[in-house]
Amino acid sequence: MVLPAETEERVKRRALNVCQDHLRRVLDLTRKIPQLVDCFIKNEREKARLLFNEIHSGENEVDKARRLVSHELAEIGAILISREDFLRLTNLTSEIADFSEGIAFRLVEIMEHSWNVPGDIKKDLLKLSEAVLDTVLRLSETMMVLSYGSGKTMEKAKDVEVAEQVVDGIYRELEIKILSSKIDFPALILLKDVLQLLEESADKAEDAADAACILSLIM
Repeated sequence: MVLPAETEERVKRRALNVCQDHLRRVLDLTRKIPQLVDCFIKNEREKARLLFNEIHSGENEVDKARRLVSHELAEIGAILISREDFLRLTNLTSEIADFSEGIAFRLVEIMEHSWNVPGDIKKDLLKLSEAVLDTVLRLSETMMVLSYGSGKTMEKAKDVEVAEQVVDGIYRELEIKILSSKIDFPALILLKDVLQLLEESADKAEDAADAACILSLIM
C-alpha cells in the first residue's frame, strides 16, 4: 500500500525522537564517569559507590530505552526502509552505556582493595574520561541536527572524529605510563581494562556518528 509522503516523514520523526531520547540517557551516564574518576583521585569511596549504583541503574534505563526503540521500529514496520540504520545507531550507543558500567565497577574495586595508583596517573585518567565525554557530547550534537540534512550532520560528525582522535592520543600516552609505573598487579590489570573501555567508548561514538550520517541522507 502506498502511503502519503507526510506519513513517512512522521514516522521518521517518531523513530528519531526515540533514538535521541535513548542517546540522552547514554550521555547522562557518560557524564558520571569523570565524576567517579574525581572520587578515585580524592579516595571518596562512599561517593564512588553511590555513583556506581547510579550508573548501574542508568545502564538498565538505557537498555529499556533501547528496547523501546526496537518496539517503535517494529510498530512502524516496512514503511520505514531505514529502520535497520536506526537500530544500528541505537545498538552502538548502548555499548557506550555498557562500557561505562564496566569502567565504574573496576574503579570502585581498585578503591575497595586500596591498591596503590600514582596521583599523576589518576589525573591523566580524569583527562581521558573528560575527553571521552566530549566525544559523546559531540555525538549528541550530531544527532540533534540529523533532521537538518546531510551537510549539517556530516559537519558535526567531523567534530566527533576530531574528539575521538584526542582520546586516542591521551589513551596511548597513558597506557605506556601505566605499564612503566610501579602499580600493584591487580590494579594494573583493572586500569588497563578501564583505559580500553574508555577508548572503545569513543570509538563507538565515532561509529554512531557515521551511522547518523547515513541516516541523514534519508531524513
